[in-house]
Amino acid sequence: MIYTVSINRNTDFKRMYYRAKYKNSFLIVVYLTKNRLKKARLGITVSKKVGNAVVRNRVRRIIKAAYIDLEKQENLRGLDIVVVAKHSCSQVKTQKVYRELKKNINFLRKK
Repeated sequence: MIYTVSINRNTDFKRMYYRAKYKNSFLIVVYLTKNRLKKARLGITVSKKVGNAVVRNRVRRIIKAAYIDLEKQENLRGLDIVVVAKHSCSQVKTQKVYRELKKNINFLRKK
């Protein structure tokens, strides 16, 4: 993740949930808004409903790998992105998450 930093603060996540545009799909929910930075910011949320700690960490790794592939293809600088994983995300491969993430982000950028 060359041009990306992590979103760690709870206030940033809450701001995204209440003010950002979002797109819901079968695997993930993507929240997107613009920031005034030269870098993108990424936050990944995986609930305990998805599975135990091993499963949740696997889902985080899958989403992060899909985001890294997407970052190589598209310019995501100046965006805040929060990805919320659903339970069905624990049973898929990185390429499927990559396609969903790309489709949702492109949809939200056009809005």
